[in-house]
Amino acid sequence: MSTSPHHTADAASTGGSPASDATAGPDARVIDRLVQANRHYADGFQDPGMDARPVLKVAVVACMDARLDLHAALGLELGDCHTIRNAGGVVTDDVIRSLTISQRALGTRSVILIHHTNCGLESLTEDFRHELEDEVGQRPAWAVEAFRDVDQDVRQSMQRVRTSPFLLHKDDVRGFVFDVTKGVLREIDPAQ
Repeated sequence: MSTSPHHTADAASTGGSPASDATAGPDARVIDRLVQANRHYADGFQDPGMDARPVLKVAVVACMDARLDLHAALGLELGDCHTIRNAGGVVTDDVIRSLTISQRALGTRSVILIHHTNCGLESLTEDFRHELEDEVGQRPAWAVEAFRDVDQDVRQSMQRVRTSPFLLHKDDVRGFVFDVTKGVLREIDPAQ
């Protein structure tokens, strides 16, 4: 397995690479490796004494893409924000559910939406659901939420947040596209 700078940093912070432990050899399953890494993490863990309310009162909605290290990219620390991720970072009913709880029960006031370049949803269509139906005999109840224009999809997500009757705070909602090759955010004008 190749080691990225991120993996090297993780190994150093956990007291060693989980893959180098006797219990996590080269044939170990990935979840076993993650559980072993947690044991190393827990050995040095100290309760930070926080509650569930984000310090910065912000919720981040972003794609689940493995190339997005949101805390590093946004300069966030543990306890600063709520992070809601899904395929594409699109605002679905479940994202609205999470944002509603985040605002009404846990005090967040701002929402930042982050899509990114080279997203996998740009290559899918709603035919994906039909293919699943052909394979398993049942069509998923959820939409793929595929898109062709990432900027327009960010605008649609901002609009979904701003028009939700369940959200209390809709005046500080901003959308961005993260460039996965440069690490920079580009803000999307909701009016275009």
